[in-house]
Amino acid sequence: MTKLLQKTFRNKFSGEFHTDHLYRSLYATDASVYRKLPQAVAFPKTEADIKMLIRVARENKLSLIPRTAGTSLAGQCVGEGIIVDVSRHFTKILELDTENRTVRVQPGVIRDELNQYLFKHGLFFGPNTSTSNRCMIGGMVGNNSCGTTSIRYGVTRDKVLELRTLLSDGSEAVFTSLSPAELQQKSALNNIEGNVYKTITNSLSNNTTQESIKTEFPHPDIHRRNTGYALDELLDYSGFGGDKDSLNLCRLLTGSEGTLAFTTEITLKLDPLPPKHAAMVVTHYESLESCLKDVAPLMQHNLYLCEMMDKVILDCTKNNRLYDRSREFVQGDPAALLMLDVRSDN
Repeated sequence: MTKLLQKTFRNKFSGEFHTDHLYRSLYATDASVYRKLPQAVAFPKTEADIKMLIRVARENKLSLIPRTAGTSLAGQCVGEGIIVDVSRHFTKILELDTENRTVRVQPGVIRDELNQYLFKHGLFFGPNTSTSNRCMIGGMVGNNSCGTTSIRYGVTRDKVLELRTLLSDGSEAVFTSLSPAELQQKSALNNIEGNVYKTITNSLSNNTTQESIKTEFPHPDIHRRNTGYALDELLDYSGFGGDKDSLNLCRLLTGSEGTLAFTTEITLKLDPLPPKHAAMVVTHYESLESCLKDVAPLMQHNLYLCEMMDKVILDCTKNNRLYDRSREFVQGDPAALLMLDVRSDN
């Protein structure tokens, strides 16, 4: 198969395409403990390259694994098909709308570099993972990243307004908020995009299906829940029993790990920069249980961050040259800490 793929993409692919053992071995892992040896590794340079990859994968019954930095911890970025790494060429910030607080980017834009660009405009992209200096927006959309600031600014799903994608036949589709009339027009299309909307509408208009989702899916108060496709997020639409007058399938695509469509552009909702004055309150605990009991009452306050560190993590900092110098706030040998971020403009 690798020889066939190599022959297929030779001189027809403007990006890079590798089938040698070195590249395949390098991309057999991500930040997780899992390992899957792919058939090939591709670095597409254009959308035409991605369309070609989709066509060849369909013809040869191979999967495509979209990937950026590979910082996922559960094996989301590995697979036995073709790894498609967009971190090399799809790295542009395409458009900023300061009035409406939105930005349109390609999936290979690094989260911290995006916020460095936005800082001078008084804006930022809220979700903040521990790998924010290397993780990329495409990956954050793929796994619905959250991070320490999610209690204040929400998870990635809350920020995705529009996705420009390629579907399984290589056709282009833009997913965004649709009114009932626009949804009806989309459902009438005689193509894969139309079938997507027809299938979603037929399935979720059913009262039995709605009740089953409400009963079996995790409680909505669990903000970040990546345990399958987020069909429950669509039930807010009035046509499916909710109270919203528009439907946006971006809420389903976010967190789908690139399995439903191949994203080439992402439009995000931005927030004003946090208040400039910040204070960190660090409470110490003799047991993990007593620490956890304090979380609920503390969350009633206007926090910007609430993060727990247990003894395992704290002990890891003792032998780390970088973080050992930052242990001044740790008193004694606590079983856990709670770090609380409070802010004010005054």
